[in-house]
Amino acid sequence: MNTFHTSILSLALLVVSASLCNREQFVLFDKTFTFTKAEADNSKPSPSHVYVKGEMLNAERPQDWTSPVDYRNGTVHVRLEVLEKPVGGEPTTWSVCYIPNKRQNGGYGCIGTDVYQEAGVYEKDVDMTKFWQNDGIVWSEGIKEMHLVIKDNSGGQGHAHKRPDHEKFFPTKVRMTLIQVSEGAKYDPTLVPNFGPATQNRKQSSE
Repeated sequence: MNTFHTSILSLALLVVSASLCNREQFVLFDKTFTFTKAEADNSKPSPSHVYVKGEMLNAERPQDWTSPVDYRNGTVHVRLEVLEKPVGGEPTTWSVCYIPNKRQNGGYGCIGTDVYQEAGVYEKDVDMTKFWQNDGIVWSEGIKEMHLVIKDNSGGQGHAHKRPDHEKFFPTKVRMTLIQVSEGAKYDPTLVPNFGPATQNRKQSSE
């Protein structure tokens, strides 16, 4: 084989390799936003919710999360960068809910960020088969939107807007990023653009 053909073959292998590598994970959404008490009160249809849909979701996300690449049995890397938070160190968390194109059982499923008390970067890996109501979604039909819900650390109904001391939660500014990782693969932060160093704290956990 001559040098020209060898170079073409090498280039083709690199392209295939890059393509396969990129299929191991994808960014579902990457959203930076400020959330005020007024916005939480007036969020429709549900208070304390931030709705991530339409152009805010990755348009190239797969329709089928089970095949040809299996994300349903993989993991999700949750990266929460808390940019601004009221003083006082009130424990805060976010429920992050997958809203499917086709429902079953409960009809949607939610993961949660770690509880945090101050600004910083908080990261965790969550098994896609172990979070709350993960079987309420027909994964072969894909995801149409995501709901982000700010809460205290008292449990599922601890919506921050209901607290009499709501000033401990609002206003806040965060950047939240979800990276879906296929079965058998490992999250690679070098494949995600525009991740700078942590602002103050960086915490890594897994579930």
